[in-house]
Amino acid sequence: MKIAVAGASGRMGRMLIEAIQNAADTTLVGALDVPGAPGLGSDAAAFLGKPSGVTITSDLATGLADADFLIDFTRPEGTLTHLAYCDEHGVKMIIGTTGFDEAGKAAIAAAGKKIAVMFAPNMSVGVNVTMKLLEMAAKNFAEGYDIEIIEAHHRHKVDAPSGTALQMGEVIAGALGRKLSDVAVYAREGVTGERDPSSIGFATIRGGDIVGDHTVLFAGTGERIEISHKSASRVTYAHGSLRAARFLANKADGLFDMQDVLGLRS
Repeated sequence: MKIAVAGASGRMGRMLIEAIQNAADTTLVGALDVPGAPGLGSDAAAFLGKPSGVTITSDLATGLADADFLIDFTRPEGTLTHLAYCDEHGVKMIIGTTGFDEAGKAAIAAAGKKIAVMFAPNMSVGVNVTMKLLEMAAKNFAEGYDIEIIEAHHRHKVDAPSGTALQMGEVIAGALGRKLSDVAVYAREGVTGERDPSSIGFATIRGGDIVGDHTVLFAGTGERIEISHKSASRVTYAHGSLRAARFLANKADGLFDMQDVLGLRS
């Protein structure tokens, strides 16, 4: 599979490049980054000590000339620019970017009518199995349990709550027959009054180099159930992305997520 990587100079970009270089069925054919990025003009795999022959560029036509897939973990504005190009030129996309507004999500859904797109706020296999566990738990803790989602990430993360935390909230709300937008509580301060039992609360922590920790607390009378996932390395996201590319290999179009990739769709 011929794959290009967006954000090739960044931490996640390098992790993706390393995973592609180490996999037997994938080839790095393109590496993109924004104008002014420190890696522009250098070999995308130079940090591995094994040059790939692929130069990091900010030109989409050059970076995607030979690509069948683009893996993108950048920012919403950049991803949507890449999406428009991929839509026009038939390049499949694996999108791990978070922080999209409703218009951005609609643009991704529209692109899925023409090209194959895998869009998930978290590519980790473990996180997506956790999503399935949360769906099962929520159905059994529908009454008498207060639900809180606590997430922690590194100091450089720019959106909050994390896309993974929001997806967890959506999974739980859906299992309870609710809309997350109707029941989510994102901040508490001062005299807030008694907790609405139908609400789903979020707490956000930012600090240090935390890759990504998520815990969902179901707090009942006399017991608490906690379902947690903790990431120690971004390598899980990279491996999940390649698994997504393999899933899309025989798909001409459509919008998918990791639940589809893992066969967990209800």
